[in-house]
Amino acid sequence: MTSEKLPFLPFALPDIGEEEIAEVVDTLRSGWVTTGPKTKRFEEDFTAFLGDPSLQSLAVNSATAGLHLALEALGIGPGDEVITTTHTFTATAEVVRYLGADVVLVDIDPATLCIDPQAVEAAITPRTKAIMPVHYAGLAADMPALLAIAKKHGLKVVEDAAHALPTTCGGKLVGTLDSDVTVFSFYANKTITTGEGGMVVTRHAELASRMKVMRLHGMSRDAFDRFTAKVPSWYYEIVAPGFKYNLTDIAAALGLQQLKRARAFQQKRETLAQQFNAALADLPLITPPLPAQGDLHAWHLYVVRLADGVALHRDRFIEALYEAGIGCSVHYIPLHLQPYWRDRYKLKPTDFPHSQKAFERMVSLPLYTRMTEADADRVVQAVRRALG
Repeated sequence: MTSEKLPFLPFALPDIGEEEIAEVVDTLRSGWVTTGPKTKRFEEDFTAFLGDPSLQSLAVNSATAGLHLALEALGIGPGDEVITTTHTFTATAEVVRYLGADVVLVDIDPATLCIDPQAVEAAITPRTKAIMPVHYAGLAADMPALLAIAKKHGLKVVEDAAHALPTTCGGKLVGTLDSDVTVFSFYANKTITTGEGGMVVTRHAELASRMKVMRLHGMSRDAFDRFTAKVPSWYYEIVAPGFKYNLTDIAAALGLQQLKRARAFQQKRETLAQQFNAALADLPLITPPLPAQGDLHAWHLYVVRLADGVALHRDRFIEALYEAGIGCSVHYIPLHLQPYWRDRYKLKPTDFPHSQKAFERMVSLPLYTRMTEADADRVVQAVRRALG
């Protein structure tokens, strides 16, 4: 047994291999580094991964950009309301405000930590135009219930699937369900990464067309098409005040190779999660909810909650893990506690009892594909000591 101090175990690390490096180098040598052939290939490969040729995939420079494009294409604007969960990152809600619409925040199901369909239905008003469910930590929200509510009330559905590749719901991959648009994230700590980036998926041609135009300045023609044409193709028209939301080929190069590893990544994350589940079962913790029988959990996050009656304060628990050299985080500080959302909509913790209680007792433990069984055991031992 060595007395040497073990290196700090970070909360997350990207898993970048030689294939990704070679693909990026090939891009740099190609002379085309912004949106171009590799971005197009990445979009095509993503649609193929989802296995539904009726879908269109559009690469963007962040999931936030994708959510904004989706709501804009759906015509969300001033006077409208969009319902989402308080238990999410601010990006989910802020895109609603970009368009001058109002956010209506609702509580979560305490069992799944995903948006509560009953709370959604109770929050619907004549101004409600869309629902934005969040697939929390890699577990699918109750999409059958949410889609039924949307159909009953004539609402649009945009799935925030930042955590949900490859998650399934009712045996179908998230991205292939009956919502209007699904948006994935490829941020550095996600289940696959392009550094920064995202993918917007829809089977509605008119939405795809609008989002493609708005993705790049509202131009009537794609810059890649213009610059690669063999005949004069300099002319374009600005048909709307668009955005600068395109993904570069450098980022797409990473995505092309990461996507090939997505299923193996999920299997590794699930193996680590199962190791945690078994090793933490006897502790006063609530371990993450499991998916329905036959469904896949992406295991983007491994979130534990201190059980009722545990005297240790959550913040002290985090400090103890850091003292043991273990990185961790909290997902999330709910939006109802953030000054902008709290003050604009006069929100109180008592309005969201399930999210508030979860927040006060939750910690996200490290879970990423470069972790070894020994790394996972270090996490378990640190948790045991902290609770001892």
